[in-house]
Amino acid sequence: MHEYPVFLNLIGKRCLVVGTGGVGRRKAASLLDAGAEEVLMLDASAPDEAVLELAGQPHALFEQRFFDKSDLDGRFLVFACTSSPSVNEEIARLCRERRILCNIADKPDMADFIVPASFCRGDLRVAVSTCGGSPALSRHIRRELEEFFGEEYAMLLEIMRRLRPMVLSLNRETAWNTTVFRELTTSGLLDALRVRDLDKVRQILEEVLPAPLRDNIPELLDGLV
Repeated sequence: MHEYPVFLNLIGKRCLVVGTGGVGRRKAASLLDAGAEEVLMLDASAPDEAVLELAGQPHALFEQRFFDKSDLDGRFLVFACTSSPSVNEEIARLCRERRILCNIADKPDMADFIVPASFCRGDLRVAVSTCGGSPALSRHIRRELEEFFGEEYAMLLEIMRRLRPMVLSLNRETAWNTTVFRELTTSGLLDALRVRDLDKVRQILEEVLPAPLRDNIPELLDGLV
């Protein structure tokens, strides 16, 4: 199977998690972190402390009852995480009928999507997938990448994010803009950020940035280094 890699925008989207064991709780927490408008959690068993803590967050709901097909009304994304394979398969079948994206954690071949192993460095998100072949290997690769991508990448990304509208405001050609950003990524700025060498960071920015933007360097670095 060859999945299409994509990052979903869950703002304004209503999601459902059926089953609140360890897997279900992790899925619900990730949906809330991604800004889902509502995450409804269902489980026939009484909620434990971890579930109640999740349910206490804004945009989260927990209901102690069995799944009903009406729970799919208005849902964008569904996770079937119960301990019953037949229930999970039924949820997936109903989702397919309604063209709702559904994930079954332990049966990627029956799911519409799989969730990669991922981590963040600020606004940088790195995701790894083995297409369901080995989640353990995905997690191992993720841990190795976490060691490689330090906080300096988050700082560089934030500098780029702040710089972008400033560069565009100069109304230069796209090729010129691209050259500025490419030079910054290959300039040694990452190394300077890694060791928190503020003088070197300023020097590099002064060398690479066009003259009209050099006065903005304090603004670019504010709160970062």
